[in-house]
Amino acid sequence: MLTRAARAVVQGCASPSGCALSASFATTATRLAVKSKKGEKSDKPRPTDRINYNDKYSFSDTPDPEHVQYRRVTANDLEQAREPPRRVKMLVRDFIEDSLYNPHYGYFSKQATIFTAVEPLDFPSIKNMTEFEAQVAERYAEYGVDGDGPGKQIWHTPTELFQPYFGRALARCLVSEYLLKYFPYEDFVIYEIGAGNGTLALDMLDYLQQEYPDVYERTRYNIIEISENLANLQRQKLEFAHPCVKVHNKSIFRWDVQEPAPCYFVAMEVIDNFAHDIVRYDLRTLEPYQGIVTVDANGDFSTYYTKITDSLISSFLELRRYLQHPPPIHRLLKLSPKFRTFYTNLPFAPNLSPPEFIPTRLLTLLRTLRRHFPRHRLLLSDFSSLPDTIPGINAPVVQTRYQNTTVPCTTLFVKQGYFDIFFPTNFENLRDMYEHILAQPLPTRNDGLRVTPLGTTASPLAEGNSFFSSYHPSSRRPPVDGITSSSGLPVGERKSAVYSHAEFMRTYADLNATRLRSGENPLLETYENVKFLF
Repeated sequence: MLTRAARAVVQGCASPSGCALSASFATTATRLAVKSKKGEKSDKPRPTDRINYNDKYSFSDTPDPEHVQYRRVTANDLEQAREPPRRVKMLVRDFIEDSLYNPHYGYFSKQATIFTAVEPLDFPSIKNMTEFEAQVAERYAEYGVDGDGPGKQIWHTPTELFQPYFGRALARCLVSEYLLKYFPYEDFVIYEIGAGNGTLALDMLDYLQQEYPDVYERTRYNIIEISENLANLQRQKLEFAHPCVKVHNKSIFRWDVQEPAPCYFVAMEVIDNFAHDIVRYDLRTLEPYQGIVTVDANGDFSTYYTKITDSLISSFLELRRYLQHPPPIHRLLKLSPKFRTFYTNLPFAPNLSPPEFIPTRLLTLLRTLRRHFPRHRLLLSDFSSLPDTIPGINAPVVQTRYQNTTVPCTTLFVKQGYFDIFFPTNFENLRDMYEHILAQPLPTRNDGLRVTPLGTTASPLAEGNSFFSSYHPSSRRPPVDGITSSSGLPVGERKSAVYSHAEFMRTYADLNATRLRSGENPLLETYENVKFLF
C-alpha cells in the first residue's frame, strides 16, 4: 500500500486538470524534495496548495495577472541559475529544455541513472521470455530500494539490455556502407550524440577492432555530449581502450565546426527528449497560436497563447505546409467557415483546438546536420509511439519514480528536474523533413567541401552532370558538385528509409546470439514501438 506522500503524488499526477493543477503538483514535489532540518527557519514563503477544476485547455486558463511584467527567458538564459526560476515566462520548448538539461537542477544532470549490466545476459541459457523479463527485473532490483522523496530515475536502452549485440548490429550496418563507398580512400568518421554511458561506442569499436582491423585503424569516433558528468564517464570508459575516441562536452545545438569529410551520424534514443513547442489553432479562423508558460512567485505554472512570433515555430509550420503534412484539425472545420462558426457557437464548445506538440528542436538538429555535416549519413532510432501520454496530439510521457514505482502524470507542467519528459516521433514525417532539408543548397556553394579521390571535379563543369540525361531516380538525393557515388557516377546518395526495430535487427544483428532456448528472440520481440531511420 502506498504511503500518504506517495498517494499525494499519484493523485496529483492522475488529476484531470491539464495546466493549472500542475501548480498543486509542483508544490507537492517541492515538499518531497526539500525538507528543512528540525528547528531550522526558512525565509522562503511556504507554498500553498491550490485547486483548479478547469480540466480543459482554453483561453480561460489565464496566468497570473502580473505575467505581462514577467521577464521573458530562454533555456540558455537559465543555464547559470542554481534553482528553478520564479516570475518568468518562456516558450514551452524552453521550459522542457530547462527541466531536462539545466546543468544545476535538470533531470539528466542530477536525477537520471542509465541501467548498466555488470555482465551481459547469457541469452542462450535463458529458458523463455518470462525468465528473460525476470532476470532484467532482478538487475533493476540491484539498484536498491528508494528512500523518501523522488526515487532513482533508472531507465534502460537496447544498447545496455542487449550488450554487446545491439552495438555490433549498428557497427555492421555502418561498416558495410563504408566499405562499399569510401574505403580505403576516406577515414571512417563517426559522430554520436547522447552516448549515455559510452556502451554503444565501446561495443561498436570492440567489434571493428576484432573483425575489421584495417577499418579500425582509420576510425575516428566523436561523441557530442551535453552532460558534463556523462562526458567524464565516457572519457574514462573509452579513451584508454580506444584512443580514436574524442568526447566533445557541448550541446549539438551549439556545434560550430565544419566536418568536410564523409561521416556517419548516430543518434540512439536521443530525439525523444528533444524539446517541443505547443501550438493550438483558433477554431474560428484556423490561425495558429504558440504556447507560453509562466512561473509565478510561488513556482506555480500557467499557460497562455499568443499569435506566432517565434521564428523556429513559424519555420516548422511553413515546412509542414510545403510537405503537405496536414495540421490536426477535422476536415469539416478546414473546409467550411460556416461550419466553424456553427461549431464554435455551440454551448461549451472549445475556442481552440487540442494542444499539438511540434518537434521544433528536431528541426534545429536537421538544419545543423545540413550546415555542419554536409556529407553525413544519419542512423537514428527512437520511439514511434508511447503509452500513458498526457492529453494532446504527439504528446509526451511525463513520469518519475517514487519508491521503486513509476508514476505517470497527466500534465507537462511539473517540478523542473524531477520528471522525465519524452516524446514519440512520426518517422514518416521525419523522413520527409530530413530529405527536404538535405536537398536545400548550402549557404555558400561547396562551403567546406573538399576534392577527394572519389570526386571527378569541383569545377563549375560538374554542374552540368545532368546535361545528357534529365532522369534522376526518386530514391536518390541530388548529386553534390564534385562528389560521385561508388560507381563513379554523380547520381547522389540513397535517400533514407524507415524500418521497424525488428526489420533492422533481422538485417544486421547476429540473431543466434540473442535467441532463447524456447526459440524466442527478445532482440526482435521487444521494442516493438521503436523505428529506425537510415
